[in-house]
Amino acid sequence: MSIHRRLALHLVAVLSCCAAAAGFLPAQSPQIHEYPIPTANTQPEDITHIFSYAYFTESAVAKIGKIYATGSVQEFATPTPNSRPAGIAAAPDNSAVWFTEARVNKIGKMTTDGAMTEFPINNIYADPIGITAGPDGNFWFTEFGGNNIGRITPDGTITEFPVPGVGPATGNPELITTGPDGNLWFTLYNGNSIGRITPGGTVTTFPVPTPDSHPQGIVAGSDGNLWFTEHTGNKIGRITPTGTIVELAIPTPNSVPDGIALGLNGSALWFCEVQGNKIGNITFGTPAITETPIPTQNSAPVRIVLGPDGTPWFTQFNGNKIASISQ
Repeated sequence: MSIHRRLALHLVAVLSCCAAAAGFLPAQSPQIHEYPIPTANTQPEDITHIFSYAYFTESAVAKIGKIYATGSVQEFATPTPNSRPAGIAAAPDNSAVWFTEARVNKIGKMTTDGAMTEFPINNIYADPIGITAGPDGNFWFTEFGGNNIGRITPDGTITEFPVPGVGPATGNPELITTGPDGNLWFTLYNGNSIGRITPGGTVTTFPVPTPDSHPQGIVAGSDGNLWFTEHTGNKIGRITPTGTIVELAIPTPNSVPDGIALGLNGSALWFCEVQGNKIGNITFGTPAITETPIPTQNSAPVRIVLGPDGTPWFTQFNGNKIASISQ
């Protein structure tokens, strides 16, 4: 160990002792715990959770993963090979997870014991990506290639709703979530807009102020608004249910923010920085963004969810790991 390293550690120890003597200690930095996936090069993408387990898609190997709080992983192959599972969402009754199969244009369902069913989308250009449980008891998904929003009932009946005002080459709905207003909200990656669709199928779009921002992840906040990431805009956006947008710059340049999730008790938002290789945090009522580096270099964190232990869990697309972050 170098003399500079020893001096730095000694200084930290002295400062900690002084803080303790004064009756306070500095806030602990978030800690990241990483768990490798047994299969190599799976490119884990989206993640959700049921009870004490997190479920995730393994896009490169056509599997659904299940990780326990201890870090052990089970994997289940989709019935259709090479299906490229992308988005995933838990059923409200916690009986199953529903997922998109982008390469084969299907919606999949897996029960908690691993039994799978697939439902084909009658659109060869669909390319389904994001999926969420809707307020109407159905699941709603995006068709990146078909430029539609899809709805699938629990028995597998699919209805598609076109996104108006943008064509298949310029719209590209990406991710979707249920909003605080009882509607579904989604990002239009190449349309540079945020979309809203009612359970009845009426679509409205709202342009993002930053040009070519490529909005990606979206989540409902505890403040009654929707929050989204701007992939190339390098910002976090907030949109009210009436469509007013405010943007917040991310400290790390070109961080490529992707997935975003609400934290425990709704007190904060957590998001992934794919290129920045960090996890970002926004505490409600505090305008500043804090960032935590990920130990694995070039891990490419993409999606994040509040996990079974009350801490955020996220996927590492390049790192081939599932990780959690705690304070």
